[in-house]
Amino acid sequence: MEGIRFVDIYATKGLEYLIVIAFLVAFAFFVTYLYRSRVSPDRSPLPDRLTHFRVPDGVFFHRGHSWLRPETASVGTVGLDDFAQKLVGKVAAVDLPAVGTKLEQGAKAWSLIVDSDAIPMLSPASGEVVEVNRDVARSPALLRDDPYGKGWLLRVRSPRMATETHNLLRGKVARAWMEETLERLHAVPHSVGPVMQDGGLIVDGVAQALGGENWRVIAREYLLSDENAPVTAKPKV
Repeated sequence: MEGIRFVDIYATKGLEYLIVIAFLVAFAFFVTYLYRSRVSPDRSPLPDRLTHFRVPDGVFFHRGHSWLRPETASVGTVGLDDFAQKLVGKVAAVDLPAVGTKLEQGAKAWSLIVDSDAIPMLSPASGEVVEVNRDVARSPALLRDDPYGKGWLLRVRSPRMATETHNLLRGKVARAWMEETLERLHAVPHSVGPVMQDGGLIVDGVAQALGGENWRVIAREYLLSDENAPVTAKPKV
């Protein structure tokens, strides 16, 4: 009839369905964004650019600046951390213990040879040395380039590997501890300022830059390896 308009209800319903689908898609994107922005910081590592030192996940740190990474229930890999290698600078050689040596957590385990001086370091774990990294012995520069990877030092077998981590630091706690340790260097008579590169990165050999002839005292203090530290047991006969 003239003057009467017919409405296609099917076309109208189709438009409503499209609006509802578009809304649901937009809502899904919004929820995903909120979820990603609230990921726990413990599961999202702090970017390297926000800290002076490399502190990877899955690694446990001794306060003497050595580290332990459990590989199995009874074997762990051991090395020195990024703070230690920046503290002592260029390492000429590494005096590693022999396979079969018994280590004690917190006791002397190996020495870094720097300018003909031996700087002892402490073991982060107790156990028996089952492997040493011969590549580092041949090329100590690996300690600077990749201290947590190719620059590992020892593999240690311990029947209580999980227990060995109880006294160690990890994750954001380890990052905060390293930054606090750096702040302690400000108390050294020479400010740490002059030994900072552009961009706030610590130069290699901080102990020598700060301490001059007395750099060994600074290195031993921060690596907790003074002359009174207990000595690691000798290899089994």
